Amino acid sequence: MRLFKTIALLPLLALLTAPPLCAQVSFGPSGEEGEPLRRQEWRVPSPNTDIAAHALLFRPAGAGPFRLAVIAHASTQNVLRRAQMPQPEYRPLAAHLVARGFAVLVPERLGHGATGGRYVEDQGGCDEADHARSGRATAEQIRLALEFLRMQDFIRKEAAIVIGHSAGGWGALALAGADPKTISAITVFAPGRGGHANDEPNRICAPHTLLAAATEFGKAARIPVTWLVAANDSYFSPSFSKSLADAFRGAGGKVNLRILPAAGSEGHWMIESEAGVKAAGGALDRVLNPPKPVATKKP
Repeated sequence: MRLFKTIALLPLLALLTAPPLCAQVSFGPSGEEGEPLRRQEWRVPSPNTDIAAHALLFRPAGAGPFRLAVIAHASTQNVLRRAQMPQPEYRPLAAHLVARGFAVLVPERLGHGATGGRYVEDQGGCDEADHARSGRATAEQIRLALEFLRMQDFIRKEAAIVIGHSAGGWGALALAGADPKTISAITVFAPGRGGHANDEPNRICAPHTLLAAATEFGKAARIPVTWLVAANDSYFSPSFSKSLADAFRGAGGKVNLRILPAAGSEGHWMIESEAGVKAAGGALDRVLNPPKPVATKKP
């Protein structure tokens, strides 16, 4: 019966994940600005040249240019949940950033919701999941969206920040080898892949490959990372997050790990709530300003 239900769902899943037929791919705003925070739908590039990724843009009043913040959303290996995922907004976090002068882009990656298309971040089977490959695939989508927004007149070309949540945070770690002049800081909330293996709390798919991938990302890292995790996160617990951060740091990455107080019934989702953003606000604000250049004496 379970196999029959799965087979019956296949046509629906194919429809949900396929790009529109004969659609003209174009990028930029796809609607008028609205409330709150000048909310506006955008289309940005994706690794599939036939698909424009859906995105939301929030920004302060005025013409800018504004510093850019890109928020990378969480994900799931479950194809039906991905297809039904609503457009991520992270509105409390976006409001926090807009109030501090940032334009905020929240792109929806391939294989999710209205963007559709093939899920390029697939980690493979649970026992030997390829977490490094999935992280790099996420990083590339963040990079494409960020680079497109940097071309807009109202965006500053330097000192962008990337904030990633869960799988989005994992992709942000894979992006830490980018140019520090372009991205000044990365903040990640409970980054990782394979949490809640088989929907069981505190179980992770192939934790050994996750640690190896954190080491790989740390070797290439050039951008400082602030790593935040709630005390009651059951996807990537504080103790396991510390192991990941230590692997990243031990390979050469610069990381500041902060364990935040328990948030709600499940701390993994703290960044989606106003209370969670408030709890993380101090740590966030410390990394929002780019580092000032060190003055050197002339010989």
